[in-house]
Amino acid sequence: MSIAVLYGGTRPNGNTEALTEHAIRGLDVERINLRDFSILPIEDARHDEAGFQDRGDDYNAVMDRVLEHDTLIFATPVYWYSMSGTMKNFIDRWSHSMRDAKYPDFKKQMAAKKAYVVAVGGDNPYVKGLPMIQQFKHIFDFMGMEFAGYVIGEGNKPGDIQQDKTALYAAEQLQLKLKN
Repeated sequence: MSIAVLYGGTRPNGNTEALTEHAIRGLDVERINLRDFSILPIEDARHDEAGFQDRGDDYNAVMDRVLEHDTLIFATPVYWYSMSGTMKNFIDRWSHSMRDAKYPDFKKQMAAKKAYVVAVGGDNPYVKGLPMIQQFKHIFDFMGMEFAGYVIGEGNKPGDIQQDKTALYAAEQLQLKLKN
């Protein structure tokens, strides 16, 4: 099994990153910090005769790395009760890939992947983060991907996640699943 972690947070060493690192400790994974790349918002050209055009950013380079793996972990803070804008821009661009001649089997390739979500929020995320988890489920269902599980944690200031023993335990359980 080959694993890639897509970090959607904008704060280095934030709570989401810490919880995810707890879950993948000791595993061989490729870490992709979306904040380190220029991924422009999608320009919707689904109904344009010319179709989608290359945005001249880092999206394709990131997607090429993602496609090499069969398991993806989407790690995002809960921002305004949803995923981070960084993560959303990346996923929005999948619409481009589904129509891009460079990725003729994009949806089929994505459908072969297993997906997990790790998220941390500061405003009752065990309840208020669930709509975001549902959003990921809809995204994965649309792509035909297996949604294999999620971990939600609570934390606001850097380091707060270390106080959420439930989330740390859930991350350890995820680690066991990933090892098998």
